[in-house]
Amino acid sequence: MSGPAFLLWRVPRRERWQPPWPPWRWALPLFFLTLLTTTVVGARLQYNFVRNLPAYRTNDDLFPFLWAWHHPGQLAGGLAFSLALMSILLAHELGHFLACRYYRLDSTFPLFLPAPTLIGTMGAFIRIKAAFNDRRELLDVGIAGPLAGIALTLPLLLYGVATSHVLSPAQAMLWRQQWIEFGWTPLAQWVAAWLHPGVAASRIALSPVARAAWMGLLVTMLNLLPAAQLDGGHILYACSPRLHAITSWASLGVLALAGWFYWPGWYMLAAFILLMRVRHPFVPQFEPLGRARTALAWLAVLIFLVSFTLLPVVSS
Repeated sequence: MSGPAFLLWRVPRRERWQPPWPPWRWALPLFFLTLLTTTVVGARLQYNFVRNLPAYRTNDDLFPFLWAWHHPGQLAGGLAFSLALMSILLAHELGHFLACRYYRLDSTFPLFLPAPTLIGTMGAFIRIKAAFNDRRELLDVGIAGPLAGIALTLPLLLYGVATSHVLSPAQAMLWRQQWIEFGWTPLAQWVAAWLHPGVAASRIALSPVARAAWMGLLVTMLNLLPAAQLDGGHILYACSPRLHAITSWASLGVLALAGWFYWPGWYMLAAFILLMRVRHPFVPQFEPLGRARTALAWLAVLIFLVSFTLLPVVSS
């Protein structure tokens, strides 16, 4: 179709059918189950943190569920981590969800994924059940999640790093013996250098809230990768479908190399992109994005760069 007939395909937002509110039957149980699993992990992190012990040095640190069963009184200490982490994930997904409601696009509520991982969850997502009407909508929905997530991550990162411990040289040597440690993103390094001037990053024992904020940076960075139907893929497609196709395939190659040389977890993300068939569904463009949306797209690039690290998890 072309010309006036093609323009009739677009329905103004105010005239669209308003989808009903999605059901809660999966969202609520998954939310509370994830709150439990993240609180268990947070309780062990808090237990170690107040004793200046490494975060991940023993089996109880990696999988603290049996430990929590025998020490239920420690669970309350895990709420700082779990509430911080789940607030960041919820803010990210609510950004997408509310943008979908604004454009009258049918979607699920945010769905959390409880799991026995180092943070007690595999993240959260929403499922968008409707096709985008134009690329302005696509960019707005795609960027709403990262912007909402990073807006909450930043103050939590500042508070978390400010309340982190500075280790003595002897304590720092003990911490180097732990099995797993989180990598430092540029933004986290700048915050640490500002709040703890002259202190090496290896001597900062991150508080549970700081670890939750670190996870917020990681989630934001992974979602902003410019490939397939990730948030970054939506944003890039809205700006340039041709560049999106090139970048998506190039990202697969970069992820494969990064998985081989740096962190095997990049292989999982590459597999996820392959499951999405790399390509992006066609979305028409009726009007240019405009300066404001173009500026938001560049802001997304900046957020990606300051949140990026080739070694999110360092294992000894």
